[in-house]
Amino acid sequence: MRILLIKTSSLGDIIHNLPVASDIARHLPEAQIDWVVEENFADVPRLHPAVQRVIPVAIRRWRKALLKQATWQEIKAMRELVRGVHYDAVIDTQGLIKSAWLARKARGVKHGMDSASAREPLAARFYDVRHPVARAEHAVTRNRLLAAAALGYTLTGAADYGLAQAEIAVSPAPTCGKSGVTEGVPVPIVTLLTATSRDDKLWPEAHWVALGDWLQQQGFAAQLPAGSARERERAERIAGQIPGATVAPPSSITQLAAAMQPAACVIGVDTGLVHLAAALGRPTVALYCASVPALTGVMPDVRCPNGALNLGEAGAPPSVAQTIAAVSRLLPQLRQPPT
Repeated sequence: MRILLIKTSSLGDIIHNLPVASDIARHLPEAQIDWVVEENFADVPRLHPAVQRVIPVAIRRWRKALLKQATWQEIKAMRELVRGVHYDAVIDTQGLIKSAWLARKARGVKHGMDSASAREPLAARFYDVRHPVARAEHAVTRNRLLAAAALGYTLTGAADYGLAQAEIAVSPAPTCGKSGVTEGVPVPIVTLLTATSRDDKLWPEAHWVALGDWLQQQGFAAQLPAGSARERERAERIAGQIPGATVAPPSSITQLAAAMQPAACVIGVDTGLVHLAAALGRPTVALYCASVPALTGVMPDVRCPNGALNLGEAGAPPSVAQTIAAVSRLLPQLRQPPT
């Protein structure tokens, strides 16, 4: 049995779709799973052991270069790839016109949400079979319910992102420098994800410094990943005020996963990486300042069922005290070595 999943972007949405591959592998162990995804995020489905083939697309880039011959050559090559296999089911969990258009390129019965359920109602016209999926459910659950309806199994159990067996090279834990812990002795790391795509989603720098100071007093060292030059400037300002804190170099998604996998805890703003942390089974605290987490907040992996907390919402960001209280609830778990 061959199944094609369509979930192209963004990073958080793709992570929310990983449990679909786990469900299929559990209920239909003979199934072979392929996945169409934006090229920038192709490393994420590749981490899932049940995904046999990842088919990268570049819709974002293609839109900006529709008059170039190279663009149409890439589109043709993509179409040949997805049409080279007859799929028993093509499942578009994204529910957008662009993803439905990609689904139509494949050979096989196309499944998607009906017009009342899809994010873009017109997308439903592209599917052969349309399924109702309650909008009030969390995004992870909506993806899982759609796949279960398309493939005829009953959804059971908690979300399993499938990364427990992922082959991710883990770097050794950094040693402590200025944190006051004995020099050269490895200390538990807490990853602070301070960057996000929108300024209104940022948590104040002073809040990060206060949180980092408290973590240092509890015996943890803070590590701050940062990508762009602007993100690095911000991370370096914050880290410079926290004893023992370090700023990680720009990294690929796989490298960031490797860096977060041994972390005692991950605390981050509304960004795809905070969802990756939860998917890796790390205790995770997500901070919301400009969006509502009810439908798209972090959902824990089955390995860490009580280890994902969402704080704040649009117009009501969490305070430092609220964040420290949430992390304190996880402290017994944090002091255990990562599995």
